[in-house]
Amino acid sequence: MTNRRDWLHVVGSSFFCASAMEARIGNANAATTPEAPLPLAEYEPRSMLHVRETEVPRARYAVIDVHTHLSWSAKSENGVALAAKRQFPSTPAELLPVMDRKNLRALVNLTGGYGDGLREAIATYDKAHPGRFYTFTEPSYSQLFEPNYPKLQADAIGAAHAAGAPGLKILKTLGLFLRENITSGKLVRVDDARFDPMWDACGQLNMPVAIHVSDPVAFFTPTDRFNERYEELHNHPDWSFFDHDFPSNAELLDARNRVIARHPKTQFVVLHVGNFAENLENVSEALDRFPNMTIDIAARVGELGRQPRTARKFFDKYQDRILFGTDATPHGKEVPQQYFSDRLYEIYFRFLETEDEYFDYAPAKIPPQGRWRIYGIGLPDQILRKVYNENAARLLRINI
Repeated sequence: MTNRRDWLHVVGSSFFCASAMEARIGNANAATTPEAPLPLAEYEPRSMLHVRETEVPRARYAVIDVHTHLSWSAKSENGVALAAKRQFPSTPAELLPVMDRKNLRALVNLTGGYGDGLREAIATYDKAHPGRFYTFTEPSYSQLFEPNYPKLQADAIGAAHAAGAPGLKILKTLGLFLRENITSGKLVRVDDARFDPMWDACGQLNMPVAIHVSDPVAFFTPTDRFNERYEELHNHPDWSFFDHDFPSNAELLDARNRVIARHPKTQFVVLHVGNFAENLENVSEALDRFPNMTIDIAARVGELGRQPRTARKFFDKYQDRILFGTDATPHGKEVPQQYFSDRLYEIYFRFLETEDEYFDYAPAKIPPQGRWRIYGIGLPDQILRKVYNENAARLLRINI
């Protein structure tokens, strides 16, 4: 009896221990596999890859960033700037230390505005620090009602040039926001004939036109489970141009191409890799067709870096027509892919100078434009110098 009781005690104790262990395992599984699915916004996967990580704290050659936004209109409505007066989020004293650390020879401030606002921007940046800042002008759409608007706008280009503006910037306001009643009515087309004298004036004055008429193709498709930029559009629903009365991406690019074809003596810098970084074959066709077209890479290393072999061939072929740009904006942390900072430039340098694999295209925990990573294209020095400064210096007629 004693042996039997002892045996039952041992068996009972073993059963209790086993049950307790199973309970602990069950609790652990419950903690790691919750019944509710993990919210996508909280998903932050950590790569298990062991690959080379190269830090590039300073560009190998001096850089001209042809695409920054250091000022903007003090008043806008429905995507249309309505005031000449400018806002200045950062002073040169805040910008220059970053520029010096990163080997940035100059920043081009594309959104300088017009009239008194333009003159104030040029005084704040260009004249205060010669050779470090170059400020472009913009059209004054508030005068669109005027019967002689085409001549007024062409004359304004001449005045802006005399004030020191080396080029003209066209925001996607034209084609996507500007309407016949400025902020209401029918959309004004990119190739509207009222702007022909403006394009011609730029050609006569050797002022390049930096033009942005469209956005990523995903912005023109439904924001659904098939959209690779779902999170970006979910966070910024006003960035979507799907449906309503917006033209398609193809229609916008066709209108832009008609403008470039009609004005062969005017140089057009088609921003964001020709507004079609997802389709470099299409951009190549445009570059081959229009000798008066160049591009910049602003805010598109995320697209270029996920197709590194195609991108490298593209840079090889068009090495004389690609400009360095970032779309950098001071105090814009809500859009990390264009927030002016040391880290932003280091990512661009790493993409261009190294052959590193699978790294972030923006300084953010979650990729802001789409859930992928990029690869460097390791440009040779000859091409790197052209992209970093030589092509821009030639276009803007400045000394490096």
